[in-house]
Amino acid sequence: MNKLIASALSRPVTIMVVVLGLLVFSVMAVLNIPVDIFPKLNAPTIYIAQSYGGMMPSQMEGFMATRYQNQMLYVSGVKDVDVKNVQGLTLVKCSFYENTNMAQAAGEVANQVSRVMAYLPPGSQPPVVVRFDASTLPVGQLVFNSKTRSLSQIQDLASTKIRPLLAKIPGASSPPPFGGNERTIVIKVDPQKMQSYALTPDQVVQSVIKANQISPAGTVRLKDYTYLTPSNATIEKVDEFAKIPLKLGSGPTVFLGDVATVSDAADQTVGYALVNGKRAVYIPVTKTGDASTMSVVNALKGRLAEMQSLLPDDVRLSYEFDQSVYVSNAVKGLMSEGITGAILTGLVVLLFLRDWRSSLIVVLTIPVAVLAAVMLLNAAGQTINIMTLSGLALAIGILVDMATVTIENIHQHLEMGKAKARAIYDACLEIAFPEFLILICILAVFAPSFLMTGIPRAMFLPLSLSIGFAMIVAFLLALTLVPVLSNWWMKVHPHSIEHAPAVQALNDQELEQVEHDKRSLAHKKKLTGFDRIRAGYVNTVRRLMKHRTLVMGSYVLLTFGLAALLFMTIGQDMLPKSNARQFQVRVIGPQGLRIERTEDRVRQVLAIIGNLAGKDNVEISSAFVGMTPSTYGTSNLYVFNAGPHEATLQVALGEGFEGNMDAFRDKLRQEVHDKVPGVSISYEPIELTDKIMSQGASTPIEVQVGGKNLEDGQAYAKRLVNGLKEIPYLRDIRIKQPLNYPTLDIQINRERAAQFGLTADDVAKSLVAATSSSRFTAKNLWLDQKSGYAYQVQVQLPEYEMGSPEDMEAIPLVKGQLRPTLGDVATIRRTTVPGEFDRSGPRRLVTVSANIFRNDLGTASRDVQQVIAGLGTPPKGTTVELLGMAQLLTETLGSLQTGLGLAVVVILLVLTANFQSFKVAFVVLSTVPAVLAGSLGLLVLTGSTLNLQSYMGIIMSVGVSVANAILLITNAEQLRLEYDDAGKAALTAGGMRLRPILMTTIAMIVGMIPMALGIGEAGDQSAPLGRAVIGGLFFSAIAALLVLPVIFATVQSKTTIKSPSLNPEDPESEYYDGVNPLKKELLTTNPN
Repeated sequence: MNKLIASALSRPVTIMVVVLGLLVFSVMAVLNIPVDIFPKLNAPTIYIAQSYGGMMPSQMEGFMATRYQNQMLYVSGVKDVDVKNVQGLTLVKCSFYENTNMAQAAGEVANQVSRVMAYLPPGSQPPVVVRFDASTLPVGQLVFNSKTRSLSQIQDLASTKIRPLLAKIPGASSPPPFGGNERTIVIKVDPQKMQSYALTPDQVVQSVIKANQISPAGTVRLKDYTYLTPSNATIEKVDEFAKIPLKLGSGPTVFLGDVATVSDAADQTVGYALVNGKRAVYIPVTKTGDASTMSVVNALKGRLAEMQSLLPDDVRLSYEFDQSVYVSNAVKGLMSEGITGAILTGLVVLLFLRDWRSSLIVVLTIPVAVLAAVMLLNAAGQTINIMTLSGLALAIGILVDMATVTIENIHQHLEMGKAKARAIYDACLEIAFPEFLILICILAVFAPSFLMTGIPRAMFLPLSLSIGFAMIVAFLLALTLVPVLSNWWMKVHPHSIEHAPAVQALNDQELEQVEHDKRSLAHKKKLTGFDRIRAGYVNTVRRLMKHRTLVMGSYVLLTFGLAALLFMTIGQDMLPKSNARQFQVRVIGPQGLRIERTEDRVRQVLAIIGNLAGKDNVEISSAFVGMTPSTYGTSNLYVFNAGPHEATLQVALGEGFEGNMDAFRDKLRQEVHDKVPGVSISYEPIELTDKIMSQGASTPIEVQVGGKNLEDGQAYAKRLVNGLKEIPYLRDIRIKQPLNYPTLDIQINRERAAQFGLTADDVAKSLVAATSSSRFTAKNLWLDQKSGYAYQVQVQLPEYEMGSPEDMEAIPLVKGQLRPTLGDVATIRRTTVPGEFDRSGPRRLVTVSANIFRNDLGTASRDVQQVIAGLGTPPKGTTVELLGMAQLLTETLGSLQTGLGLAVVVILLVLTANFQSFKVAFVVLSTVPAVLAGSLGLLVLTGSTLNLQSYMGIIMSVGVSVANAILLITNAEQLRLEYDDAGKAALTAGGMRLRPILMTTIAMIVGMIPMALGIGEAGDQSAPLGRAVIGGLFFSAIAALLVLPVIFATVQSKTTIKSPSLNPEDPESEYYDGVNPLKKELLTTNPN
């Protein structure tokens, strides 16, 4: 370090060139680094979506899910295989251990899927396999509206015209459109007409397949040319389907048009999308895990005009629910807070030093260090996000600390009357090692983030890197750029030498004289304003030293007791609570409710929202009612509804709404309960931060009950629901799975069917077209010659032809000359069955979920655990586990607490190695309890919780408090070794380090005030971080200045001044034998 300082002062122009070059490359990095809301999480997860239209949940579980579960266990690195089974869909989630090679895992999953396909029921389509993690979330919606076109036409335009363009946007991906159904040639058969012609639905299906054949055209070589030989075996025009003969031979020919209608329409409707209460189509725009939200959205907005040009004039395209606005506002807010903090910090330095040149030097180091840190973050593959920005905002205070301590020490040496060049050189040499020790200790505070795993590591490693990079650069600048600029810009003021005796008196053994002199008015007039403060401070510490036992005992009781009490009472959350005006709510109707009726309920809920918020204050709403088509299995990764009775509704309120969102949500909950009978709502995460942290859970509290059979799990879950209702602040308590779905159970009498010459296969095939369609059981395609796209052909009964079970009994089952109906060979009875089967390993799961109203997640988790314990031991084979964000909270805070403890141990070891004394190291760490008490105290006073942001503030405060303690104790220990008086050494060191400790502490506190106020968009997300820093630094500064000297004087009062060195050749060692090593060697080799 001495060589670094000497080199910088010897080659100042070189230093400036290096700094300018650093700035150039840093600016380039700032322009190119990706910007996002969160760091790259890249959770090791692979999903398999297997569709089969018309299959019951129990069939999907038995024929599909269990096969996939068993086969996926062969994949390397797989941790868990969880499955959801609903109507027509099996969704398999394969979770892997960290550090698993996901490229290899994806390949193995694809291989195992191909093996599973051999065991699936006939008609099963290959599943979709996709990597999907918390970062792969929608960043907005492309919404399509038209007053003249049908939803299926809009859906087709969205799929064929717009969706391919999204692939050209780097980092963007897109699921299929929502709201419409895939274009399909639909053949709707009339049951009465079929019966009159002695036809069954299956006969119609087979006739269509035979008449619409897909076969290779082939070629013919005639003379000099090779001719293509197409035929009309594949029907070319839709209206030609009506001419397909169904009955041949004797008697009149029966054509398809005689018993059915043929239309170019859409697959059976299973869900609707509503935008502002009207049916529409939208495409969720997603980004890949490594892509930047801002880059993707900006590129998309740049191509909106091109996309609109590809659509007909009567179709309008818009981009809604833009999540980049939140990202942009959060980033701008943190940047604004950082800039404001830097300016305020400069003013504080100016106030103390009363030298604008010195203040300018300090402030200039901030942008250089921050920009260089961004360059290093970019090189390390990181992004600009709320974690790295929070780290840089935190680092500003400690960056100032580095430069301020150097500048202040230069001023002290100037006040001793030294020449400017000599004062700068000596001051930098004197402070270099303490600053290096401070750097090591602060880096040690964040080092445990490298040992974390999972989401905690992904979150905190970028923050630690941003602080670490900025600190390292600031340290180098303090020893190079600061002395160079000080030589060029600083001026020696006459009052520096004039007041040197007063300062010098505090640096030697004349403390008693100063106390006496300061009582005289004449002497007071000689002292500057800060000298008076310094003298008063020394006198206060001397008085405290007379009551060492009382001071130290009170300090221990106060800090440890207060910290322990506050820690037990403060709330705990993953993230700070937000008052964002966006929310997402799940609307739940009676199980099995038709989508049209659910749609009506959603519109009623929207009307209530408009009345509560004011219609002009509802900026936009978007809802998806019912289920996604079986053709689009992966759509369930973005919107998952368990049946037609559920809807997912997103609402954005305008800036005109200024109410409290917690109160608004609770009022809406009550209004829906009172005004929409049979309907309940449950709030779900909508912001990217909450969605990422929830890890797929729909509510903060989710209790998963698993067992050998569903009945035991369901019974226990009902008891748990009743228990949770006793917790007054829990809302939306429910069992997530629909376990009583209305069912018409068809029981075939095989003996009776045999009398008609029918088999179960004959009956089942006729039922397929009547209850779903032939889409999956009898695949048939039609080619649109104009667009070049092929569409499916399916046979089905009109969806609204059957109004009662009796209509089902009339389904014709023709066999030979007999014309039985379904009612002749089967009975139909009403019953209920589970509408969703969830599995984890061999266990079937029932999930109980709940939201929290005006309380924290930590308290709620503890109360829920108490309810679970109060229910007694679960039935044998039944497991109960608290999941969702509550589980992540436990894991994350546990990692942070362990990391903080480990950081303190690392600092202890570093300090011990430096001071060669465990006692001195413990003295330095004695300010840590004050940090905890101060941070927790201010968090409680401001209504904040202990969360990721506030924890980072506490950890940073620990680092700064240790830095202040190192400044004081390093000087005190040097003076003790010189004068052999611990008390006088502590007093002198306190007086010498009063100004730098006050400057850095006040500067950092003032710099954190804009953040702590939580002003602006997303300001409430970073406010707890600022509050934790302010509270921790305020208390630790008091402890460092008033209590730390007392502790040092007490602990070191009887400590020897002899070096602990055991080396006999070390002059400072008590074992030093006084023999020069070289002379000793000569005496040994040549005794004469």
